[in-house]
Amino acid sequence: MSEEKKVSTQWLGRNLSIRTGKLARQADACVTVQYGETVVMATVVESKEEKNVDFFPLSVALEEKLYAAGIIKGSRWIKREGRPTDDAVLTGRMIDRSIRPLFNEDSRRETQVMITVLSVDKENHHDIVSLIAASAALSISGVDWKGPIGGIRVGKKDDKLIFNPTYQEMEENNLNLIVAGTKEKTIMIEAGANELKEEEVYQAITQGQTEMQPAVKLIEELKNKTETKTKPAKEKTLSEEEEKEKERLKEIAQIAEKWLEENINPILFNKEYYSKGERKAAVEAIKNQLNQHLIEQNLEENDRKYALKKTVEPMVEAEVSKQILQKEKRVDGRTLDDIRKLSSEVGILPRNHGAGLFSRGETQIMSIVTLGSPGLEQYTETLEGMGTKRFMHHYNFPPYSVGEAKPIFGPGRREIGHGALAEKALFPVIPDKEEFPYIVRVVSETLSSNGSSSMGSTCAASLALMDAGVPIKKAVGGIAMGLASNQDMSEWKVLTDIQDLEDGKGGMDFKITGTEDGITAVQLDTKTNGLTEEIIKETLKKGKKARLRILENMNKAIKEPRAELSPYAPLLLKIKIKPEKIRDVIGAGGKMINKIIEEKDVSIDIEEDGTVIVSGSEKQNCEEAINWIKKITYEFEVGEIFTGKVVRITDFGIFVSLFLDHEGLVHVSEMAPFRVNHPKDIVKEGDEVKVKIKNIDEQGKIALTMKDLEENKKFWQKEKNNSGPKFNNKPPFNSRKQ
Repeated sequence: MSEEKKVSTQWLGRNLSIRTGKLARQADACVTVQYGETVVMATVVESKEEKNVDFFPLSVALEEKLYAAGIIKGSRWIKREGRPTDDAVLTGRMIDRSIRPLFNEDSRRETQVMITVLSVDKENHHDIVSLIAASAALSISGVDWKGPIGGIRVGKKDDKLIFNPTYQEMEENNLNLIVAGTKEKTIMIEAGANELKEEEVYQAITQGQTEMQPAVKLIEELKNKTETKTKPAKEKTLSEEEEKEKERLKEIAQIAEKWLEENINPILFNKEYYSKGERKAAVEAIKNQLNQHLIEQNLEENDRKYALKKTVEPMVEAEVSKQILQKEKRVDGRTLDDIRKLSSEVGILPRNHGAGLFSRGETQIMSIVTLGSPGLEQYTETLEGMGTKRFMHHYNFPPYSVGEAKPIFGPGRREIGHGALAEKALFPVIPDKEEFPYIVRVVSETLSSNGSSSMGSTCAASLALMDAGVPIKKAVGGIAMGLASNQDMSEWKVLTDIQDLEDGKGGMDFKITGTEDGITAVQLDTKTNGLTEEIIKETLKKGKKARLRILENMNKAIKEPRAELSPYAPLLLKIKIKPEKIRDVIGAGGKMINKIIEEKDVSIDIEEDGTVIVSGSEKQNCEEAINWIKKITYEFEVGEIFTGKVVRITDFGIFVSLFLDHEGLVHVSEMAPFRVNHPKDIVKEGDEVKVKIKNIDEQGKIALTMKDLEENKKFWQKEKNNSGPKFNNKPPFNSRKQ
C-alpha cells in the first residue's frame, strides 16, 4: 500500500492542500485538492495500447455530484444525476483547453482525466480547484505532459482587482476572469467583463499569472515528494523486419517532404485564394501533383497514401506560417490586420420577433430572437443551488455549414461552449428586469462556417436583439485573433480574423467581444506552449481595432433598438399591488387567477413584491385582465361613490355589490334622508343604487350611505307618496308633545 502524501500552503488567505496515495489507487494518479472546504478529486488514466487514430485521444470529464452541496435532485421521479449540466460541460472544456497544449501530440494512447466535485462550501469556486486538481494529477501520473500549470479567478470591484474572490465578493463584479498557465506563460483565458478597457483586462491577466504561482509551486512540491508510477515503454521493441519497414517508410516520407519543400509555395501562393473552396482545391492540387511524383518514383499505392497522409497537411500548415512570419503574406492576400468582407442585415424574417444575419467572409450566422412572459424563465439546478435565467443564447452547428452530410445529434460540448461564450458577451448590455420584463431567447444558426462562428453569432445576435426592439445598451461585436509562430516562439505574428489554414500548430484562437467602449468577453485557446505578455498585449490592441470596424458595419444595418416590439411579440402589461393582496388575486385554490387566465386567454406572473405581469397576444384581453386585477385589489377610500346592485336585503339594511366580490352594507338608517321602517319599503333585490363609502373598519368591512345622492330620489319618492311628511324627516304636527 502506497504511503499517503500531503502538501499544503496558504494561498490568498486560505489553505490549499493536495493529497495523494489514499484514494483510487488503480488509477495512474489520483489527487484530492482542498481549498477552504471545497474538495475535488482528479484521476488520470493512460491506456497501455495505442489507438489507430491520427490525433491525440484526450478526454476530460467533470462530474458535479449533488451530494457535494448536500442537495437531493428536485425532480420527483429522477434522483440520480443525469447528463452533465451546462456549467459542468463548460468547466470541463475550460480544463481541457488549459491542459491539452502541454501533451505530446504524437501520442496515440487514450488519456482520460476525470474530475469529481466531492464537497463545496459555497464560498470557494470549485472550477479553480478542479483545474488545480487536474494539473496535480497529471504532474504525478507519468504521462508525457509538460506541466504543471496553475489557474486563478480574477474579479474587479471598485477599480480593485480581487484574486480568487468568494461567491459573495463576485456579486456586482465588473470582471469574471479565469487565467491558466505555467510559470512563464499564459495558456488559457476565459473571461466575462462589463465593458472594461483593454489595459484593464491585460492588467488582470498578467497579475493573475503572478498570483497563481503559489499553486504551481505546491504542485511541484507534491511531484518532488511522489514516486511516479512506472509505465510501460511507449514504443515496443521492433523486430529486424519491422525496423527495416520503419526505415523504408521514413525514406518515402523524405521523398515526399523534399518535393513539398520545392512545390508547396509555388502552388499555394501563386494566386490569392479568396474562398475556402479555392484553398481546398489548392491543397488538393498539391496532393495530386505529389501523388503523380510518387508514381514516377515507382511507389505502390499504399506507400503513396502513407506519404500523403503523413506529410502534406503538416507541411502546408508550416508553409502558411512561414510566409506569414517571413513575408507577412496570407493565402487569401490579406494583410495581417485585414478583416474579410463584412455584411450585416436585420428584418430578414416576416413574423419572428427579431432576426439578424451576419457574414464575415464565408462565415454566416442567422440569429433569431423570441420574447416570452416572465413565467418562461429557465430554472437551473447546480451545486450553488436553484437559480433562474431570463436571457438565453443557444448555438447550433449543422453539418451542412461545412459542406458535410453527417448524423444529426443534440448539441455537443462545442455547441454548448460557443452558445455560452456569445451569451456571456451579450449579457452586460441586456436590460434589467425592471426595464424590460420579457424573457429573451436567442438562437444562432450557423449557416456557413470558416473561421470563428462563435464570434459571428455574437454579432448576429446583437443585430437580432436590436431588430426585436430589446433595449440593449449598445451593440456587441466579436473578432477571432490568431497567431503564427516558430517552434521556440522566438518569432511570432498576430493575425486578425483567422480562417481554415491559419489555425494550425503554433497558432491560437483568441476571441474578443465588446462594445465601442470596452470588452465584454475573452476566450483563448492555443496550440503553443503558452503566450507571453507581449503577445497578449498586442492581441488585445489589434483586437480592439478590428472590433470597432465590425461594429461600424453592424451600425449601418441598425444603429439602435427599434422603438416598438414586433406586433407578433407577446404584449406585457405590468402593475404593482400590495403583497397582502396577492392571495385575493390567486383566490381559494387558484380559482380566481385561473378564471382570469381562462376567460381572457392570458398568462399572469406574480412576484413576491406584488409585481403583476399580464402577457398575451391580444391587447384588449391583456387590458381587461389588468382591469380585473385592479378591481380585485382595489383599495377603497371613504367618500368614494359607486353604482351597485342590491344583492341581499335584511331587517337592518341592504348589501350592495361594488364590483366582483366586494360588498358594502347600507344600514337602514342610511337608506334615505328620513326614517325607513324596513329596507323593502325602499328597494328590492337587483335594484341599482348609488352609494358612498361612509366608513371602513379595521377588518375592511365597508359601511355605505345612500343619503345626499340625487340618483336615489326615485326610491325616496315612492316612500314619500306612501308616508307624506316623512320625506322631510319631520314628524307630523299632532305627534309633537302638547
